[in-house]
Amino acid sequence: MPDLYAYTDGACSGNPGPGGWGVLLLAKDGDSVVKERTLNGGEAATTNNRMELMAAISALEALGRSSEITVVTDSAYVKNGVTGWIHGWKRNGWKTAAKKPVKNVELWQRLDEAQKRHNVTWKWIKGHAGHEENERADELARAGMEPFKPKK
Repeated sequence: MPDLYAYTDGACSGNPGPGGWGVLLLAKDGDSVVKERTLNGGEAATTNNRMELMAAISALEALGRSSEITVVTDSAYVKNGVTGWIHGWKRNGWKTAAKKPVKNVELWQRLDEAQKRHNVTWKWIKGHAGHEENERADELARAGMEPFKPKK
C-alpha cells in the first residue's frame, strides 16, 4: 500500500486580497511516485491564513475513503492550530484563551471535521526553501488566485 502525502499551500496578493490555495497529492512507494493529483482554487477577497486552511481542508476532503496521510504545510498557523490550539478552542466553545472568538472558526471546524475520517500526520516545512513538492503546491496556489486578481 503506497504512502499518501498532501503538500498544501496558500497564497494571497495583498492580505486581505485575492487569494488561492493549492494541493499536490502524492501516493508514494518508497521514493517512487505511484499516483499524483493536483487541486486548487481561490477567492476574490480573502487572507493568506484562510487560503492555507482551505488547502489543508481540500486535501482531506478530496480523499474518497478513510486514509492514512501526511499533510505537509509551510504554515505554522495551520500546523500549530490543528495539532495544538484547536483542543483548547473546542473546550472553550471556540473561544481563544483571551475569551475572544477564534478567527476563521468555520474553516477550523471544517478542518476538524475533515480530519476525523483520516489518520493524519501533520508536518511543517519551511516555505520557499527549495522543497520541490512545496514549490509545486505554491505554483498551484498562485494559479488558483489568478482568476480573482484585478485585470490591469
